[in-house]
Amino acid sequence: MKKMKFLLPKGWELPRGYSQGIITEGKQIFISGQIGWDETSTFQSDDFAEQAGQALRNIMSILAEANASAEHITRLTWFITDKQEYFDSLKSLGKIYREEVGRHFPAMSVVEVSSLMEDRAKVEIEATAVIP
Repeated sequence: MKKMKFLLPKGWELPRGYSQGIITEGKQIFISGQIGWDETSTFQSDDFAEQAGQALRNIMSILAEANASAEHITRLTWFITDKQEYFDSLKSLGKIYREEVGRHFPAMSVVEVSSLMEDRAKVEIEATAVIP
């Protein structure tokens, strides 16, 4: 089985919590933006980190449908409604991320947006994964 190669140009500082790039090949999985509601489309919390955790659990459930797991994620794109709330939540967010995804850090972007389609949503996360 071919593995992912994490790309870090010579002389670049090692990023914390994400990768600069990944190269791999295989079956591609594209997961639409997941928000902090559960399988019944119900929000259980208005806490940023808890909503992010639920969005990550949703991603993991979709990956499981394809017999994939966190190690197959190549990219995450986060859309957040409040940059300061994101920064204020980093400690708890890191703990939740490790619980849901582990120590796998794909290529990642975080983008602050003025709002999301669901009014209570504070974060939406898209994922791309590749099964070698």
